[in-house]
Order: sequence, then C-alpha cells, then structure tokens
Amino acid sequence: MPVTQVIVTPAEAGQKLAQFLARRLGATVPGGLIMRWVRTGQVRVDGHRSRPFDRLAAGQTVRIPPHAPDNPEQAPARPGPETPPKLSPSALASIPLRILHDAGDFIVVDKPAGLPTHPGTGHSDCLTARLSALFPEAPFAPTPAHRLDKDTSGLIAVALTYADLIRLQEALRTRQADKRYLAWVAGSWPRGEPVLLEDLLEKQGRPGQEKMAVGSGKAAAARVLGLTQNTIHGQDFSLVEVELLTGRTHQIRTQLSSRGHPIVGDGKYGGPPGPGLLLHAWKLTLPGLTVGLVVSCPPPWPLPWAVP
Repeated sequence: MPVTQVIVTPAEAGQKLAQFLARRLGATVPGGLIMRWVRTGQVRVDGHRSRPFDRLAAGQTVRIPPHAPDNPEQAPARPGPETPPKLSPSALASIPLRILHDAGDFIVVDKPAGLPTHPGTGHSDCLTARLSALFPEAPFAPTPAHRLDKDTSGLIAVALTYADLIRLQEALRTRQADKRYLAWVAGSWPRGEPVLLEDLLEKQGRPGQEKMAVGSGKAAAARVLGLTQNTIHGQDFSLVEVELLTGRTHQIRTQLSSRGHPIVGDGKYGGPPGPGLLLHAWKLTLPGLTVGLVVSCPPPWPLPWAVP
C-alpha cells in the first residue's frame, strides 16, 4: 500500500494523533507500530513531525506511511475454540440493532443481553462491531460512551463524533447524566424511600475466576428503590430500580448480592436461576446535552418476571 494523505474531518477533530490513527486504521496496524511510525517521523501532520498525543484539528492533513493490511489468507484455516470465525461486515450489518434515539451527533441503542459492548477473546460479535458495520462510511467510528456487562441488556449512548464522545463521558462522570436500571432480586426489598448503598469494591479470586467483592477498593454508590414484589413457587422476589451514582465493574450485582438480594439469573454472585440475567438499563437522561432528553425502553423479560 502506498503513502496515503488523509484529511481530519470535523467529526474526528480533537483526537490525539495516536487515537486518530488507531481509529482510521482499525485492527490492520498494531498500536506499537503506530507509535513507532510517529516517533520516527514517518507520520507527518501538515508536513511536520508530531507527537503521539498532539491534538488534531479539522482540515489538517496526516501522512500515513506504506503498510500492508491484514491478509485473510494468513488467518488459521480452522479457528480454535477461543477464536471463533470473524463475522463479515455484511453479516454484522444484517443483525438487528435497535436505535431508540438519533440526535445526529450521538445515538442511543438498546443492547441485547448476551452481546458484549467491546471485542474480546472468544467472541467476534460485539456492539462496536455491529455499529461499525451499520455506519461503514462514518468519518468517526461510532463509540459507546459507557458500557454494559455482556449479559446486561439496555440503553447505551453512542457518540458519532469525538467531541460528543468527550461530552457524553463528561456528563456521565459528573452525574449530569442519569442512568436507571431495573432488576429482579431474591427476597423482599422494602418499598418506600430509596436506599443509598455505599461500599468499597475490590477484585478477588484467581486469574480467570475473578469477581468483585465488598472490601477495600474503589468507592461505589447507588440508590435502590423497591417497586413491587412477587412470590414464585413459594420464594419471594422484588423488582427494584437502581440509580447508578458510580460506574464500577459489576457494581449493581455486587452491592445487591452483598446485602442478601442477588439478581435473578446471576449465578456468579449467588442469584437464583432465571431466564437470563434480569438486569436491564431501562432509562437514560442526558440533560447536559439535549434539554429534556429522556430515553427509555422496557425490559425484554418474559412472564412471570413482568410487573404483576
């Protein structure tokens, strides 16, 4: 592939040079090679050497040196169990993905349970891959501003420009954005006023078997409101709404389980069996970006887990 000259679009403006190159080139070029190109001056911005963390402006020209894209013929003929076949862009684009709100510069999607937010070992299908397939001509790859666990369903805000990615992330960090979850939990959660949960969470367990636990770690806070209760086969269950005040890994699952109310379907944290993990991000409010924007969607749970 020859030397290429690419123009920074308004949607890409504000990114660091290394970020820009990684997003433009995708998985075809390793991050280490990109950094080496920049350090050795093979990458130029408007004809000048630049540093990996220099911010780019719209209209600037970036020189990308010759490189060989991934060659499919070099891939293993038979992927092992940890390397499933990679889905083609057309196959990914054909998989339904509900877009519940389109603001032009960001969208809100309903992530189904079982779909990872980002790529990882053992799976080729994920939310970011589906978004890239749905928006193949986008100058800035659609990027989730936050994430949900693989088995958690519900709303995720996705930025279509770098500037809006920063704005969304800042709104979430400073609590301008409001995220609400619904969950069915074991036992009888008291109804009435919301209960504030505050803990320190830390990772415990052997590699590959880690899980979060209450201990000494990062602060986690959430408010839980009891909505209704149900009795199934003699066992009590409660539907609760959780307002997430921090965004720790497995936070809701850990905090509820530590108080004797694990989520239905959450075997990792002691939950009773159910039709999947009954945790759903049902409402997202973004007042700092669009006045009065509230996006909501009901959970996909089958009966008898619906509200009586």
